[in-house]
Amino acid sequence: MFKKLAEKLKTESADKSFSTMTSPIPDTEALKNMAKHALGLYERQTDINNFTKLVLSDPENTEQNQLVDELFKNQGISNPFSDEALFELSENSRFLHDLGLD
Repeated sequence: MFKKLAEKLKTESADKSFSTMTSPIPDTEALKNMAKHALGLYERQTDINNFTKLVLSDPENTEQNQLVDELFKNQGISNPFSDEALFELSENSRFLHDLGLD
């Protein structure tokens, strides 16, 4: 990937040079855009790898469900999946408007 970026920078700088002297520093804006794009691709690949690890983890492990249940019981946090919470959400006019259902 970095090889492609280097080749692209080389061709862009060759196209933009009109005199015999060329700048040793490529166009900084193009370099910033390519670096941002490369970083985005790297972050995407990292997210995919982390998600794959999570999905392929031990399916018998239900510790996360126990932790959520403890939060609902001990911390006084209301369950967002309870019938009351879902009913309140269905009666929320702003939410319905955002969904285009009003």
